Amino acid sequence: MRMKNTLWLFVGTFLLWVSMSGCKTKTLNQDVGLIADNIANAVSQYSLQTDVIEHSGGILNPRTIDDKGEVIYVPFDDWTSGFFPGSMWYMYQLTGDKKWKTLGQKYTEAIDSVQYLTWHHDVGFMAGCSFLNGMRLGDIDYTPIVVQAARSLATRFRPEAGVIQSWDSDKGWQAKRGWKCPVIIDNMMNLELLFEATRLSGDSTYYNIAVSHADKTLENHFRADNSCYHVVDYDPETGAVRGKQTAQGYADESSWARGQAWAFYGYTMCYRYKHNPAYLDQALKIYNFIFTNKNLPADLIPYWDFDALNIPNEPRDVSAATVTASALYELHTYLSDAKYKETADKIIESLSTPAYRAPVGTNGNFILMHSVGSIPHGAEIDAPLNYADYYFLEALIRKRDLEK
Repeated sequence: MRMKNTLWLFVGTFLLWVSMSGCKTKTLNQDVGLIADNIANAVSQYSLQTDVIEHSGGILNPRTIDDKGEVIYVPFDDWTSGFFPGSMWYMYQLTGDKKWKTLGQKYTEAIDSVQYLTWHHDVGFMAGCSFLNGMRLGDIDYTPIVVQAARSLATRFRPEAGVIQSWDSDKGWQAKRGWKCPVIIDNMMNLELLFEATRLSGDSTYYNIAVSHADKTLENHFRADNSCYHVVDYDPETGAVRGKQTAQGYADESSWARGQAWAFYGYTMCYRYKHNPAYLDQALKIYNFIFTNKNLPADLIPYWDFDALNIPNEPRDVSAATVTASALYELHTYLSDAKYKETADKIIESLSTPAYRAPVGTNGNFILMHSVGSIPHGAEIDAPLNYADYYFLEALIRKRDLEK
């Protein structure tokens, strides 16, 4: 009798193992199929996009589309100029097709003047997404350009405040705000350039500036519920906080969705370079704010602001979702809890549906639809954005790497 019971226990355990293995294999195959499908779609869209550029006789840098569906191209000094070259490098990483490597190098080197840009903080986006990816994937030594770009960014460091000033306060629409040293949460994303410049050059100046900025932002940008302000204005001479406001969110005290994504990605990335538990803790706090928010839709693609007045009749912001998904995959590598990858997977699954991924040959040949640039400025509302595509491709790479 005991032998019979033992036999049935063995059989039951074996069948359970087979069942679980089958489920795991099915899930893995589904993930592989999803990634392959997205790669094929991206190849189709970006082949059309680059065909237009290559036949133009020049080098064009697509950012978004206008109200008529025409692609808007930008000059090298536009803050988004590094994303399309960076996307070419990611296409090379995803496909292994040297066509994308060639285009990545061509479009990256076309914006080499960004290394001298000192009039705003986004040189980190511009040089980092292009030249750093080129070094990593193209076997090209762009060290002098990366270090010079970091040197340019470092000119915006205000020692008394301990932060990098984001925008000049006396130019453009910013001049009307009365700011002295505005720092936006987006600036966290530019710190990667500084960390990498120290790694490449051995000069710790850049690393120290990045850490100072991250620490001051941690101190002053976050509310009690762990959401973040968009803009914190400092007195550059005393370091005192003068005000906390927004530029692209619904209101000063609202939670602009992409701002939360920048913060989440920024502190996750900073933890990669400096294993300060406070950075990881802040990333987890931001995660909890985003994914327990009552206004986050079931498909995890946020409205452009978590506190926008007319939810659920407000535009979604796909760019916020792609930035968040990519950061989630990195966060998963630091923690044993599977929920971070599972959350990222759900975002990617949502973005892979016709609700968000454009049919081939439409959407200005960008991959994703339904992003928001800045509603307060009336700009890029419910439109594709080159940085939404960039972080989507990055998320696909990170997802694939985790599932190998």
